[in-house]
Amino acid sequence: MFNSVCEKLNSQTDESEKEDRKELREKMIDLLIDTIKESPLKIPEEAHVVARVLICLIQKGDELSLSAQIDAAALFANISQSLLDMNVSTAEDKEAFLSAATAIVEGASKMFEYSSSKNISDALLNALNFTQSGLLKTMKINEDPIIIQQPHINLLVKRVTHESLHTEPISANSSSQPSFSLPQLASDMFPSEEPVDVRMLSLDINPFSWNEKGNISGLIGGLSLTRQDGSGIPVENLSEDIEHLNSLFVLKMVPSEDPLPFKLFLGYMDYPTDTNYVAMTEMPLPGTTEEERYTWLLSPTTFQGNSGLHYLVVKPIVGPGIKSINATLSITPITSSCKFWNETLLDWEDSGCRVGVKTTNLVTQCLCNHLTFFGSSFFVTPNLVDPSRTAELFATFAENPVVVCFVGALFATYLLAVVLARRKDIKDTVKVKGTVLEDNDPTDTYRYLLCVCTGHRMGASTSSQVIVTLLGADGNSKPHHLTDPKKPVFERGAVDLFLLTTPSCLGELQGIRLWHNNSGSHPAWFVGNILVQDLQTEEKWYFLCNSWLAIDMGDCCLDKLFPVSTEMDLKKFSNLFFMKTAKDFSDGHLWYSVISRPPSSTFTCVQRVSCCFSLLLCTMLTSIMFYGIPTDPSDQVMDLGHFEFTWQQFMIGVQSSLIMFPINILIVSVFRNTRPRETSCCQNKEKKRNRLQKKSGVHTVSLQVTSTNSNDESSTMDILIKDIARILQSLSETTKYTDPSNKSGPGKESDINTVLTEVEELLKQNTKCSNDTKTVTPSQLSAEDIQKKSNKTQHLYRQICHLEEQLSVEAPSSFSSPYSLDKAQHQIQAVKSLLEQQLFTSSHVDQNEPIHEKSNPEHGISRDGGQKKKQQRKGLLPWWFIFVGWLLIIGTSFVSGYFTMLYGLKFGKERSISWLVSMVVSFFQSLLFIQPLKVICFAVFFALVIKKVDEEDFQNVAFERSERKSGNQQTNQWGYQLYDPPPPADIARMKRNKIMEQKAFALLTEIFVYIGFMWMLLLVAYGQKDGNAFLLKRHIRNSFSKGVQNSMTLQDVFTWANTTLLKNLFGSYPGFITDGNSKLVGNARLRQLRVQQNSCQIASLMIGLVPDCDALYSSEIEDVGSYGSGWNHSVKDNISTSALSPWMYQTEAQLRARPFWGRLVLYRGGGFVAELGPMFQNASRTLEYLFRNKWLDKYTRAIFVEFTVYNANVNLFCIITLLMETSAVGAFQFYTDLQTIRLYPSTGGLYFFVMAAEIIYMLFILYYMFKQAKLLKQQRWVYFKNKWNLLELSIILLSWSAVGVFIQRTLLGNRDLTYYQNHKDQFASFYETAIADSTLQYLIAFIVLLSTVKLWHLLRLNPKMNLITAALRRAWNDISSFLLIIVIALVAYSVASNVIYGWKISSYKTFIDSLLTIIRLQIGIFNYNEILESHPVLGGLLFGSCIVLMTFVILNLFVSVILVSLNMEQINHKPSEDEEIVDLLLTKLCNLFGFKYQNGKDPTDPDNERSSNLTINKNKDTLINS
Repeated sequence: MFNSVCEKLNSQTDESEKEDRKELREKMIDLLIDTIKESPLKIPEEAHVVARVLICLIQKGDELSLSAQIDAAALFANISQSLLDMNVSTAEDKEAFLSAATAIVEGASKMFEYSSSKNISDALLNALNFTQSGLLKTMKINEDPIIIQQPHINLLVKRVTHESLHTEPISANSSSQPSFSLPQLASDMFPSEEPVDVRMLSLDINPFSWNEKGNISGLIGGLSLTRQDGSGIPVENLSEDIEHLNSLFVLKMVPSEDPLPFKLFLGYMDYPTDTNYVAMTEMPLPGTTEEERYTWLLSPTTFQGNSGLHYLVVKPIVGPGIKSINATLSITPITSSCKFWNETLLDWEDSGCRVGVKTTNLVTQCLCNHLTFFGSSFFVTPNLVDPSRTAELFATFAENPVVVCFVGALFATYLLAVVLARRKDIKDTVKVKGTVLEDNDPTDTYRYLLCVCTGHRMGASTSSQVIVTLLGADGNSKPHHLTDPKKPVFERGAVDLFLLTTPSCLGELQGIRLWHNNSGSHPAWFVGNILVQDLQTEEKWYFLCNSWLAIDMGDCCLDKLFPVSTEMDLKKFSNLFFMKTAKDFSDGHLWYSVISRPPSSTFTCVQRVSCCFSLLLCTMLTSIMFYGIPTDPSDQVMDLGHFEFTWQQFMIGVQSSLIMFPINILIVSVFRNTRPRETSCCQNKEKKRNRLQKKSGVHTVSLQVTSTNSNDESSTMDILIKDIARILQSLSETTKYTDPSNKSGPGKESDINTVLTEVEELLKQNTKCSNDTKTVTPSQLSAEDIQKKSNKTQHLYRQICHLEEQLSVEAPSSFSSPYSLDKAQHQIQAVKSLLEQQLFTSSHVDQNEPIHEKSNPEHGISRDGGQKKKQQRKGLLPWWFIFVGWLLIIGTSFVSGYFTMLYGLKFGKERSISWLVSMVVSFFQSLLFIQPLKVICFAVFFALVIKKVDEEDFQNVAFERSERKSGNQQTNQWGYQLYDPPPPADIARMKRNKIMEQKAFALLTEIFVYIGFMWMLLLVAYGQKDGNAFLLKRHIRNSFSKGVQNSMTLQDVFTWANTTLLKNLFGSYPGFITDGNSKLVGNARLRQLRVQQNSCQIASLMIGLVPDCDALYSSEIEDVGSYGSGWNHSVKDNISTSALSPWMYQTEAQLRARPFWGRLVLYRGGGFVAELGPMFQNASRTLEYLFRNKWLDKYTRAIFVEFTVYNANVNLFCIITLLMETSAVGAFQFYTDLQTIRLYPSTGGLYFFVMAAEIIYMLFILYYMFKQAKLLKQQRWVYFKNKWNLLELSIILLSWSAVGVFIQRTLLGNRDLTYYQNHKDQFASFYETAIADSTLQYLIAFIVLLSTVKLWHLLRLNPKMNLITAALRRAWNDISSFLLIIVIALVAYSVASNVIYGWKISSYKTFIDSLLTIIRLQIGIFNYNEILESHPVLGGLLFGSCIVLMTFVILNLFVSVILVSLNMEQINHKPSEDEEIVDLLLTKLCNLFGFKYQNGKDPTDPDNERSSNLTINKNKDTLINS
């Protein structure tokens, strides 16, 4: 077909249709390319056929666009490359292989005539190279060379030993072609004991004409030596030159006027004459230019081997009577030079070559010390671009703006990304700072640093208020609220730092307790890891939490206690793998870290975006530098299992890495390792002075507030009493005595002097106990015990100092007596003296440092046990290196972008688009798949081999203190309900509300998802049908049913066939039926089924009257014999075995038919067949022949007329079966069966819409499969007891069955269409495709049915529907009993009516017909007349009793049972589980629109509350999973 089309194209010359022919050629080439992609070439014959077709398509170069030429050249390369994989074992295969190679060379020769593009030349040269490699595979050592000669190309290959290379010249056996003479080559240049492959190529057209510098006009020859595996043998820098002879003699003539007709005669050693000459030609020659018309090329064969003096005679051609003309003619001979094509520089050069002394005007002798490949390089040379041509290349921007616009868009995107990244950096500066908790007691100075990591899971962040308590061996901390008013905390993947203070050291931490109040819009919190560091001892404790604090996720718990993690826990694979993966993605991975950068990192988002931009541009540059580099087929392929690569590909990867990665790694390293810029000493002093002034201002405000409120004596006294109670509590923890707060606590109205007296007594007792233990040696006390004792003593001292400050601002009127204040101050001094004595004695306080300075809680985290830690500098490079990084980014970005644009402009539009697509695909493939896989693999290696826990460094973290609350709020802060864990009752209520909301959301989701599912299902269902199918079938049925009687004889059948059948089968338009709209696909055929003679037994009394008996058709008595014409038995054994004989039985498989249900019996698919042919005359002669030879007789039981039509107007195939069957009584009944199918997809937008609906529908099925699998895993065998689960399972199974049948229908349709295309003169059977299509329709119908039934389950939200469902469930036992009675009654009356009326009335001829008639009787569709006319009394009794019993008794009782059950259900109905969900949904919906929803139930009803609680507890797990 391709050949006929392209031959038709080549024969047309109409210029007006040139563009159409151009477009058609391009489409046919694309179709060839797609065909080869789908079905690769396997044998040489296929390659030869495709190559011949392609040669036919490229005959006219002016009717091929540049893109089509490039595609054709690439296709030639693909065809030739496929030859390398073909198996050539026999002589026939070798001959076919040579034919295919010759066709490829012919096609390349043709394309070189009009193509001068570099891409085309490269592809054609690759095709010739692959062809040479393929031919060498078929050769043996020292076998005769294979030479392929075409008009412009001569190709030679042979396989020899290296010793024989210099023995004879290498040429293509043509004196006009170049030849090569090799000197004696060193043996170490060749592989030992291996042959050498010689590849020679000569062209008389310059394949490198796109390079205009060479000025090449002669023949071009190339020679290369390769090993047996295809790798090249370098031949260069030889001591003896290689001789290359290139023969060509050119005479260029310039006439004084054009045209100037004349003859040229060339003679040897004498003047030539009209009869005696060596060569003669007549000018002008055919051509489009003057130079072509007046140039004479003479090959050496013209000179017949003669050398010496030659004469050239010019004779003008003049008309009769003209003896002379006045004209001049200038003749110039052309000399030759030796040049070679440098494949590295892509240019013509003459280095290494020189003209020999044997050069004549006929032959140019070139002496070179190398072959075609002048020199090889270890590195692969990239594509070259000349920066000096910048203006010239940018002048072509309008024709090829692709790459330039893309690079410009990248720069614009980068600027926008920098703005967004800068905003993120500003936000991150707030997150870097740690938080000093607001509820820290100002008198507590023992500091703990909390590092809380929120997980990376979806919804891990929380809006709740989180409370923490540290649990230590020596005590527990008070509850602390983890919050920061200046920034959001506990965001997904965030790391939050908090400074928590305690009165004293808690000892070795044993656990941490967390809870929250479940408030806000997203209260659930997934806490990851927690690190607690003692800032005094720098000891760290890790807590691997990794759990949810939520009422609806995980353990459904809001309050959890996490134990401290051991070293074994920290080094578990799961912990190390997750920590390493999270860290590498958030900080190490350059691209992903732009979004998830740790706020504490000095490598900012702006810097990361800039590094990504520079890396992207460098990647683009390296990609375009090596894009489209021609592959060397001789390059050895390295095989690593499923991965194959060549040395060239490996070197391209190495060179790209060397160009791209060092500079970008340097840039990233500069940004990562540069220290932040430090402020000067003067600036530090100024900031410190401002901070002190701010603090003094705050204190002033505090003093003013205190003096203002000094009149409130009761409030001030309460504060002092609570402070004393706290001191007594601390003192009781330090000593071994009973808590003095039991005597005078905060709840008692005790005198302050009495309380201080008790404190002083306890301190004295403590001092006495300490003196008694001085005999204990220091070695008996551990450093930890001494440290703990020192910390507690310092804490007591700081509390006394704080109390002294508070008493100094109190007025004497606040006390009960005037002397109480003075006495309290003296008592405080005494207590301070006792504590100072203990502090100085234990030598834990530096005597040169003031005590109050040590007790100041504002020192921050840089102090450790009173000694300042020297800050470690972060980063190795000085701060000004940041400018070096920015200069590198600017330089690499602009250089890479500039050269990328130059390459894009040089490549051309089509090649630029191709590169851009491949670049984008490879970039996202690397970004989304390869790089994450690298991170994961490295994390696995780190977790399995290295097993090192990364430690966090918080030394340079700055902490900010929030504004303090007023004294009353500060003292009563632990009395807030916030600091108490949520009570169980509140948690239960929150869980219940959350479960209800989840169930409501799940219900809404289910409804909307099912609406979408039903929408897609209906689109798929109705997209498979076409309303025109009914009209088409009705039209065809009416056309072929004209003149058909209810009962026909054999003569009537033949008459109908000769009139109605043939008239409609062959319409007025050839090949179309009826009115010319439906094309006949293949031929129509007649098929009959016969029975054997004497196929039934005759009663003994009737044998004499009836000679034979022929039974009704059945498969057991079917005639399957073979006969001669006229059912002649005598020639049965001598007939032809041709399957076309209408007298031979053919099986179902041979006919490609199927069994068929008639109105009487089931007929098999075989039979005796007669095809009617493609024309009316053929069909008429066939029918006449069959009628004359009595093809139809008394043994015929069924006659089938089968054919298929295609209506292009509605894009439908119609498979038509016309059946005439008889029950052996001699009368034939007419029956039609028509099936429509669509085998070609629609071309309109509806096709894509339906296809999208099919894809979305399958996504829904996958969703329901996942949902049901999850439910099956939870419920196990209980899953199959739920009818709705079974319904869902049925829909899923039917859907996948429909997918399988759809695929089968597609495959069968393609098979049948292929068969028709190859056998158009035969009957085309589409029966199996029609069966698959019908099966698909039935499956879709059942899916729609079951999906519609499922709507009942969704209507459970309606209380009335719930009531009806419950009533039917209650009455199910009675309903099943009545259904059984109804079935028995229907069967009884059906059997009776069939027995009585089956032989007379068609409505009762079978049991099924009788059953359907009785059912129609119950709904009032009944023909009473035919019953009363047959048997009035019997019919009246039978059907009257049926009406009374069935309609008035059984059906009424059936309805009564349902009504009674409905009444009982209304009385005893219990609320459905979903009614509360409906109320919740309606409440939220009404609140959304501002309406008030009135709930019918009393929310305070204990029964309702109890029922709801039971329901919630019962379905808790199910709802959470939903």
